[in-house]
Amino acid sequence: MQSHRTSQLERKTAETQISLRLNLDGSGQNSIDTGVGFLDHMLVLFARHALVDLEVKAIGDVQVDAHHTTEDVGICLGQAFRDCLGDKSGIRRYGHIVLPMEETLATLAVDFSGRSYLVFQAPMPSQKIGEFDSELVEDFWQAFATNAQCNLHVLLHYGRNTHHIAEAIFKGAARAIRQACELDPRQSGIPSSKGVL
Repeated sequence: MQSHRTSQLERKTAETQISLRLNLDGSGQNSIDTGVGFLDHMLVLFARHALVDLEVKAIGDVQVDAHHTTEDVGICLGQAFRDCLGDKSGIRRYGHIVLPMEETLATLAVDFSGRSYLVFQAPMPSQKIGEFDSELVEDFWQAFATNAQCNLHVLLHYGRNTHHIAEAIFKGAARAIRQACELDPRQSGIPSSKGVL
């Protein structure tokens, strides 16, 4: 089990430059600047509800649109979680929540299984949330799940306001991930009958 569950990474492509720091055992402190206002808002909520300390600085081709920045931040966040968790000794592994957000209700469930899979059943009523393309919510979590090597299930039961739906998903993911990454005092080794995750 890692004694310091922290990660620091940088990713540079022709489309984005991202630096990210993550501390799984934080208190929700954050410094977020992606150049995409709505993504910043969601990441602040994520840090606060996951109780992780998170710093993200991204420079991307937002003059095109927010797609590359959003996806690449999801990639980096997923990689950072994978790095922080190491061999996953001692963690709960699974987490889930049913989360209300005003008129919206969403279920989020996660398994840090070492296998990547996203099920996203959350239709967005509007194509835009301000200037942000609402379809990028799914793209962000696809990138996260692939790079964190987790199963992530997102189920929207109902909701009318697209902002509220996105917010319920980010808060719900944060709460489920927080639960899954917590150290279980009864779990001394890797939480799998295979002996590896």
